[in-house]
Amino acid sequence: MLQKGKSSARQLVRARLLLQAEEGFPDEESAPALDVGIATVERQRQRFVARNLEALNDRPRPGGQCPLTGTPEAYLMAVACTPAPPGPGRWTLQWLAERVVALGVAPSMARETVRQVLKKTRGTPGSTSRGVCRR
Repeated sequence: MLQKGKSSARQLVRARLLLQAEEGFPDEESAPALDVGIATVERQRQRFVARNLEALNDRPRPGGQCPLTGTPEAYLMAVACTPAPPGPGRWTLQWLAERVVALGVAPSMARETVRQVLKKTRGTPGSTSRGVCRR
C-alpha cells in the first residue's frame, strides 16, 4: 500500500503509524514524525486491535443524500421556471419549498434543499446565467 501510492493520505498515515508501532517506536516518537498527535497514534493502535486491517479504512461519515431526485427534482425545476407569484417579482427559496409541498410532490421540504438543487442545476450545460430556465 505504501509503495503503490494509490491510497488516500489518511490511509497512508495510518499504515505508517501501525508499521512504526510494529517496529517498537514509542508513541512520543511516532507522532511528531508523522505530524499527528499522540492521541491519534494511541487511537489508531486501539482501532487496529479491534478491527485489524479494516482500521485503515474510513468509516461512513454522517450526512445524507439530497431528498429530491428524479421526478420531484424535475417538479421543483418546473415550478422554478414558472412566473413568480405577485410580490417581489421572483421566487424565493421558501416560496418554492412551500409550493412544491402544496403540490404534493414532497411531504416537507426545507429551503436549503431547494437551494442545493438549484445550485446543482445552474452550472449544467444549457442553463442560462440568469438561472435554470431557458426563456
